[in-house]
Parts: sequence; C-alpha cells; structure tokens
Amino acid sequence: MNQDNGTKRVALAGVLTALAVVGSLINFPVAGSKCAPVQHMVNVLAAVLLGPWWSVGIAFCASLLRNLLGIGSLLAFPGSMVGAFCCARIYQKTKKISFTCIGEAFGTGILGGIAAYPVARLLMGAEPAGLFVYVVPFLISTMAGSLLAYFLITILEKSRALAQARRME
Repeated sequence: MNQDNGTKRVALAGVLTALAVVGSLINFPVAGSKCAPVQHMVNVLAAVLLGPWWSVGIAFCASLLRNLLGIGSLLAFPGSMVGAFCCARIYQKTKKISFTCIGEAFGTGILGGIAAYPVARLLMGAEPAGLFVYVVPFLISTMAGSLLAYFLITILEKSRALAQARRME
C-alpha cells in the first residue's frame, strides 16, 4: 500500500467515525441501552471498504467519542466492536453483502449483547436481569442498521460509487 492509499484510508475512517458519532444522535432507549442503528450501518460500510481492523478501530473511536461527549454508554464498546469484527471477517471470506449484514447482526446482537453483561455489571454498577438481557435491544438496533447498510450498499453498487471507493486498495 502506498502512502496515498494510506492517507485515503485514514480519511475514510475519520469520515465513517464522524458519521457514527453524529448518527448516534438518532437513537432510542431499550432496556438501559441506547440503540444507535447508524453505528451498525457504519460497521458494515467499514467492513466492505476497509476490512476488520479498520472496522474495529472505527467502532472503538466512535464509542469513545460518544462516551466523551455524553451521548453514549459503555455498552457501545462491546456491541459495536464485536459486530464490526464479525461482519468484516465475514465480508473478507464471502464478499457477500447479505452475509456481511447477518454477521453484523449476529456479532452485535448476540455476541455483543452477551459481552455487554459484564460491562454493565462491573463497570456501570448495573444489576442486569440476566446474561442475555442486552441481546434483544442490541438485535433491534443492529437489524435496523444492517438493513440501512444493505440498501445503501446496494445503491452504491448500482451507481458504481462503491467500486470507485474500493480502488483505494
């Protein structure tokens, strides 16, 4: 990768992080968590355009900024980062958007929902009702964001904008 491509990747990662942070203003509370579907859309976009490690980095930075700005919770970390990694790895292996979106939903909704339990209990001082208490709210959020991503990527593919963005590699 030459320096120009690296600069483009960093710039794109910054734009996606900003989109996730600003998009988190569109949220709804469910069972003590703030569901932010735009974060999940960004996870899928980052998976398709940048790959697993960039996706996890974007999810981490967006979660950190949301917490620093007081518009997120610590539950954003396990949900977004696990989902970003899962969907990016699935995209790497399959190159199929539908499987990537399913990977985001599984990674965030199931695995991230379970990983949120110890975060809530140990770091937030909450007493969640059980290990799976965050699975349903995380699934609701990630399903909405994954559907958004699916439609957006489908439109970008048809307009050939996605192919142009992929030329960074």
